[in-house]
Amino acid sequence: MRMGEGVEWGLHCCLALAWLDEPVPTARLAAQFDLPPAYLNKRLQALVKAEILTSTPGVRGGFRLARPPEKITLMDVVAALEGPEDAFRCAEIRQRGAGADAPTSEFRKRCGVDVAMRKAELAWRRELAAQTIADLMAAAPRRAADRVRRWHSVG
Repeated sequence: MRMGEGVEWGLHCCLALAWLDEPVPTARLAAQFDLPPAYLNKRLQALVKAEILTSTPGVRGGFRLARPPEKITLMDVVAALEGPEDAFRCAEIRQRGAGADAPTSEFRKRCGVDVAMRKAELAWRRELAAQTIADLMAAAPRRAADRVRRWHSVG
């Protein structure tokens, strides 16, 4: 499975916003991470729609966390940016081709491939749901928060 780069961008922006006490414009976040502002803004708007961020218009506006960092899971961010759909979709190919002539009773149980892949995906989702932006903050090097605050105060 491969997630889009927007997930990394969204998580880093949420982490930076968690260390700041005021709205931050897209342009400032884009400059901080050397990202294209228009594309980053689309990602941030998806986080607003998911109620992970809030957006304030105007000269002193920008984005900030909508909830405390301990209330925003990594799964919240991934689902907001990648969508809630399952990564694996079983198309029941075992019922096509040479399998098409098998008795219907053989297909009453879920496909073993589907069962295994769903189990793995649920474990992945549980792990992301168990980690929060606050956990990322706690695991970050001590200087990371100072660097974000210093960068923000200079601009």
